[in-house]
This record gives sequence, C-alpha cells and structure tokens, in this order.
Amino acid sequence: MTQPITIAGAGLAGALLATLLARRGLAVEVFERRPDPRRTGYEGGRSINLALAERGLHGLRLAGLEPVVMAQAVMMRGRMIHEGMDPPFLQRYGRDDSEVIWSVSRGGLNISLLDAAEAAGARIRFDERLDQVDWAGRRYRTISGTGQTSEHGFRALIGADGAGSALRAAMNAARPLGEHFEPLGHGYKELSIPAKAGGGFRIERNALHIWPRGGYMLIALPNVDGSFTVTLFLPNEGDPGFDQLTDAAAVRDFFARDFPDAVPLLADLEADFADNPTGMLGTLRLEHWHRGGEAVLIGDAAHALVPFHGQGMNCAFEDCVELDALLGQSDDLAWVFGEFEARRKPNAQAIADMALENYIEMRDAVADDRYQLMKKVERLLADRHPTRFVPRYAMVSFRRIPYAQAQARGLVQSRLLHDLTEVVTGVDRIDLALADQRIRSELSEI
Repeated sequence: MTQPITIAGAGLAGALLATLLARRGLAVEVFERRPDPRRTGYEGGRSINLALAERGLHGLRLAGLEPVVMAQAVMMRGRMIHEGMDPPFLQRYGRDDSEVIWSVSRGGLNISLLDAAEAAGARIRFDERLDQVDWAGRRYRTISGTGQTSEHGFRALIGADGAGSALRAAMNAARPLGEHFEPLGHGYKELSIPAKAGGGFRIERNALHIWPRGGYMLIALPNVDGSFTVTLFLPNEGDPGFDQLTDAAAVRDFFARDFPDAVPLLADLEADFADNPTGMLGTLRLEHWHRGGEAVLIGDAAHALVPFHGQGMNCAFEDCVELDALLGQSDDLAWVFGEFEARRKPNAQAIADMALENYIEMRDAVADDRYQLMKKVERLLADRHPTRFVPRYAMVSFRRIPYAQAQARGLVQSRLLHDLTEVVTGVDRIDLALADQRIRSELSEI
C-alpha cells in the first residue's frame, strides 16, 4: 500500500515512534491537536517532571538521542525523606551512582523528540485533532483550531494521543475495546521551588524529595536551572482533601501544619495553588488494543498509569521499541498489532499494579522503621546473591526485565523479606542461612 503509517499524537511516545519508524525507512506522518511547541512554547497541564530510567533510555539510544536528552537531565540518587522538622535522610534507589534515575523536563524532551522525528523524515502536522475515521475507506478526517477540516488516507493508524485518546474513542465506537477506568480518588497540584537568586539549588539537587504524610504526600524533582517541580498528591475529598483547600488561608494553614520545612521554599505557594489546575489520577485498562491491521494503541492511550513508579514514559517508550521491532519483522500489520498486544499487555498490567502499590509505599511506608529494616536486608541479600535476588525497584528501573517477570519475582522476594524481619529489629539478627537456602530454592538466576 502506498499510504503512510499515521500516528495520532506528537507527544513523547508519538514523536519517538515516528523517529524509529522513519529511521527504518517507513513513510510516517503524525498529526497533533496542539500547536507546535517549538514555535508557541510548550503548553502545560501535564508538565510534571518525568523520571527517566533504563527502559526509556534504551528507546532514546535507539533513536540516537541519549546525548541530547542527558544534557537536559538531573541525576536522582534516591528519595530524600522529609519526616517533619528532623533533618531529611537519603534512601538510595540502587547500589551506587550506576543505579540512578534522571529528572527530565517533559517540554524540553518533547521538543528534542520532535526535532529528531522530522530529521528522520517523518512529516508532522500540528493544530489538527481527529474528528472521524472511515474504517472501510481507510480515511480519516481532522479539524483544526480554526474549524478547517481535511481528509487523509492511511495504511494504519497508531494512537499515541494519551489517556483521552480520540483514536481510542473512534475504535471503541466501531467495536468495543473493553475499556475500564479506575479512578484513584486522589488528585495532584503542581507547585514550584525557585532556584537561588544567584543560581543553584535550595535543597539537595541529586534526589527526589518526598514529604510522606500517610495517605498523601508532597514530592519535588530537580530541574537543570536550579528550580524544583513540586507536586502535592492528596485525596480529592476529606480532611485533608482538595475540597477543603478552597482559599489562600486554608492552603497556607495546611502547608504550615503538614509541610512546615517546605513552606519557606515555596515562594509562590498561594499563587501556584490558585493558578494551576488540579489533575486527575487513575488507571486505564483495555481488553483490546488493536483493530486488526487498521489501528493500534500505545502508551497512555492503551494503558494509562498513575505516576508513582515513574514508569509511564518509560513504559510507553518500551512500547515504541517493541512495535518498531515487530514492524521490522513483518508487513502483515494484523499479525504485528496482535503480537504487540500479546507481548505488551501483560507487562502493562503488571506495571499498572506496581505503580499503585508504590504510591502506598511512598506516602506511608518510606519513613517506617520496619520498611527501612527490610530495605537494608534487601540490599544485603542482593549483595550476597546478585544473580538471583535483584530488588524489584532495580528490576523495574535499572534493567529491562519484563515488568510481569519483575512483579512475579518481587512477590517472592517480598514474602521472604517479611518473613525474615517479622520478629527482629536489626540486620545483625537476620537468619542468613535460612535466607540463602530460600533464595536458592525459590529464585532462579537472571
């Protein structure tokens, strides 16, 4: 067929996939409902900083973008825990600085990916949103911000247009996809910590800062200019809840009570809280991701996650790598899209579940004495059995082990850690002989 592969959405996943497919020699066009951010500035709304880990880095390497992106990134060695007025303390993510994640700006990364996609030969049209799809005729119609419509033919449509995907809606209208959305009941509000007047960071730069408060939390991710992007995660209703924070005085009182050490850092607290929208959080699951060889969904359009494992972008980039590889194996798009769904869906389900679990860990457990003991024992066992006992966080963030496998192994390891620490208060009291025996019998080498 002479028609191009068409990608709906020029966000992070759409732009990376366009780059990979165009570098493969395929004809690729992309349309995006927003204007070109390189000309009009990046639109906010979802401007929370992103945690870039090994899965995402692998996709960027394949696109030749690792040096460009890493120049915009700030290393995060671990979680800096702010328990109250006590000095904060660091919980490392990995063994050393070879196991870290990176804070990157969504806007800056998106612009770099758009440049790469066009340089590879992809054609991108901005300010066009999907209006209608004629599946029988393999044509689709878009409408611009000024109301002008245009029609185009396609070989296949790929939905990279986010959790509110218009392509998913068009597919679902023609044949139900088994869509299920699970709201979290919590929302988020973006705030900011400015850089020092002369430049530099007001708090430790190489960490993801967390103020865990049991049921809710505040986090801060560093930016290259010395500022921090801060996010409050809070129930939508209750005490505390977003429905209670209705004026500047209530906001100030809440932060003074629950995050007193953060208040001096949040220079524009009341203004940021009033001006920035309250975002919604939830998990999207679909029974079906594709429509024969005509269309397929990737990233948030297929499996939106809550952001608490920092894997939304990384998982979406892994989708791009998988789909690109399959398109290199066969011209049978029905087989490619079916195989893509079969390979990726179990892994998307696994990371969705782990992201929900990580919210509880971040807001409730990180300051708990038992949790901290288990993390110490986890590190000890990982050092004793490096090819068998790999912490789940390391499997998810520092390796490319399938998410489903990381989840299954993580469950075995979690049971072991709970058993070993149930009646002891220190690492020196752990029954290492029992631990060694169970690890050898319950965990295969990886």
